[in-house]
Amino acid sequence: MRPTIRTRGSAVFATVTAFAVAFATGVASSEPEAAPDAGSSSGSAVVSTATDTVGVGPEMSAYLAAFAYGLTHPDAAPPGANDWNCKPSAEHPRPVVLVHGTWLNTYDSFAFLSPRVARAGFCVFAFNFGRETPLGGGGIGPILPGRFGVGPMGDSAKQLAGFVDRVLAATGAPAVDVIAHSQGGPVTSQYLKFEGGQGKVRKVVSFGATSHGTSLLGIATLGRVITNLGVNILGFYQPLIGQANTEQVVGSPFYARLNADGDTVPGIEYTAVGTRHDEISNPYEWTFLTPGPDASVENITLQQDCPEDVSDHLTVMYSPRAASIALRALDPAAHPALVCTFNPWMIGGSGHI
Repeated sequence: MRPTIRTRGSAVFATVTAFAVAFATGVASSEPEAAPDAGSSSGSAVVSTATDTVGVGPEMSAYLAAFAYGLTHPDAAPPGANDWNCKPSAEHPRPVVLVHGTWLNTYDSFAFLSPRVARAGFCVFAFNFGRETPLGGGGIGPILPGRFGVGPMGDSAKQLAGFVDRVLAATGAPAVDVIAHSQGGPVTSQYLKFEGGQGKVRKVVSFGATSHGTSLLGIATLGRVITNLGVNILGFYQPLIGQANTEQVVGSPFYARLNADGDTVPGIEYTAVGTRHDEISNPYEWTFLTPGPDASVENITLQQDCPEDVSDHLTVMYSPRAASIALRALDPAAHPALVCTFNPWMIGGSGHI
């Protein structure tokens, strides 16, 4: 499904603005030693970095609790991830690589899902990518600890390529499966199409992926229209929102290149999940994919047959239904049934912190 430019007002502009301003307060995190970086595809002299996790955080059932923990432990691994001695079994021969989103980290994105995938018998691996400072082009997000995924998405795709190669070397597996949230979707697609990922990935499961950009409830679309008319308003705001967010605005040159030959690559099984209550990646249908040659796509609206799950962009990763969709996509024989429970907007955790 290819987006078209259209302008819409938004009653939640103040909410989105407050969300951004909230990231402008706090203290910067300490930086662990950077993992090897493959270089920049952005044309910028500044290259973002990826880093390994440090320690393992506790399992969480709600996004807000995980976010709070992530502020004080920004480099923690989600539980169940990064056992580098894990060897895939015959039943689950491919490790699962988790790819987080913008202004997030791998812990607060996957503290609910990662342990469930690990308990299902998979080797799980995760890292933090797209690390950048505010002055380096990351925007105001990195002022708070653990706000990663802010560098150019081309750089992040190279970092994903290096991490997948490390996972394959450590496990001896022929390929991996990927679970991606938000920006993790297009970063994974960039890796598959342009950074040597084809043949190294078998399944991609995405949640709220900005696969065709976002209108951000009309705000980003308006910015794109104004910029296309010759007033570079997106360039003006880039020092605040960062390079990755600018690239995710609908109609960006990044998406023109990424999707020029279609949404998919041959040999991949895609599962794309969108939620009707997504306030960031919207219209939510833009997260869906159109299959090309030798690729399969299952597009799933989270509320189909389960209207009580009102997960938004962040809490979808803390939705029991979303977790069951991921497990069914990875191993449909062992996990055929989908869960349906109440999962509230913004809080997650079925209403319990």
